[in-house]
Amino acid sequence: MTIENEIKQRAFTSPYHKVMVNLIYTNNWMTSLHSEKLKPYGLTIQQFNVLRILRGQYPSAITVNAIIERMLDKMSNASRLVDKLLAKELVSRMVCPNDRRAVDVLITEKGLALLEKIDERIGEWEVDLIEGLTEEEAEQLSLLLDKMRGKHVSMDCDGNEVVAP
Repeated sequence: MTIENEIKQRAFTSPYHKVMVNLIYTNNWMTSLHSEKLKPYGLTIQQFNVLRILRGQYPSAITVNAIIERMLDKMSNASRLVDKLLAKELVSRMVCPNDRRAVDVLITEKGLALLEKIDERIGEWEVDLIEGLTEEEAEQLSLLLDKMRGKHVSMDCDGNEVVAP
């Protein structure tokens, strides 16, 4: 269904206006679907993001500030998210030995096990969310979104990222 039909709007002032509205609408749609998929696991999208960041660092711990730098949703309160994950015993927290003002966070075995269960379903979720796009179209869409954010990235012949000026 077209964006015009979805929001019952006849026309947009320009193609740029249409793409802005379409991006906002699609983001909200994808967020809603993703939230529904995570609900049975007792996680929000932001908590899931924190767990994935921590798994990427495992077996090392990282600071809350390092988590913030890597978050997809920059408006999230990472300290509060860590507190909620701590209450669920999915992460552990300790004072950073190098800087006693900082706190290190580490994913627990329980957190790793939960992510493993979710990973078994991720492939299905991706199909549900991006149904109708070929791999080539998905790659093209990613490149266009990167370009829109001013971070056009291409690949060299060895598969390494090359950031265009």
